[in-house]
Amino acid sequence: MVYSLHLPQSRLLFFFLGLVVTFVFIRISVRMIRAGVRWWPGNITPGGTHIHHVVFGAVFLMLGGLVGLASPDEQYGLRAGAAALLGVGTALVLDEFALILHLRDVYWTKDGRLSVDAVFLAIGMTGLLLLGARPLGYEEFYGEGLALRVLVILVNLVFAIVALLKGKVWTGLLGLLVPVLPEIGALRLARPGSPWARWRYTEGSSKLRRAYRREARVRQPLIRAKIRVQEFISGRHDLEV
Repeated sequence: MVYSLHLPQSRLLFFFLGLVVTFVFIRISVRMIRAGVRWWPGNITPGGTHIHHVVFGAVFLMLGGLVGLASPDEQYGLRAGAAALLGVGTALVLDEFALILHLRDVYWTKDGRLSVDAVFLAIGMTGLLLLGARPLGYEEFYGEGLALRVLVILVNLVFAIVALLKGKVWTGLLGLLVPVLPEIGALRLARPGSPWARWRYTEGSSKLRRAYRREARVRQPLIRAKIRVQEFISGRHDLEV
C-alpha cells in the first residue's frame, strides 16, 4: 500500500511509526541503563533530579499539536512531521503511564506493566485505523441511512461500555473499531472483581463460581503468555514496591 503525504491516512502512518520506533528505542534505552552498560548514556539527572521521559513526551505532544494546528493545509511535510512528533510524545508518555497513575516510580514493578499494556493498546488501535477500521463506523454494512447508522453506533457503544464494566478492557476498546467484538465481550461472563461482577454476581452464586473457574482456566494462562511476550520486549517488571 502506497501512501501520499496529501492523504490524512499518511499522517496516521507517520504517527504510528513515531509511536512504535520511539517505544522500541526507549525500552532498549531503559534496559541498557538498568543493566549498567557503561557506554550507554544514563538517566538525565540535572542537579540530582531524575527527569523521567514522560516529561519529554509531554513536550513532544505539545510541539506536535501546535505544529499540526499551525501548519497550512498545503504544508504536507510539516503536517506529517507533526504527526510523527505526536507519535513520539505518545510513546514517551504512555511508557510511563503507570507512573502518572500511581504518582510514584513503579516502572520496573508489577504495576509498571500497565504502561506496556497502554502502549500495546495504542499500537493496536492505530494499526486497525491504518488498516481501514473507523471508530463506530459500520456504514459499509448498513448503508448510508443516517438514522440506522446512529442506532447501530449507539447500540455498539452500549455493548462496548458493558464489556468494559465486565473487565474486558481490550475487547471493549478494540471493539470500537472491530464489529462484533463488543457484543462478544458484553454477553460473556464478567471477570471476578470487575464492577459488573460486584454489582450483579452475589457471593457464592453459580455465575461468580463460573467466572472464577474461567479466570483460572482461560484468562490466567493467557495473561501469563502476554506477560512473557511483553517482558521479552520491555524487560522484567520484578521489583518490589
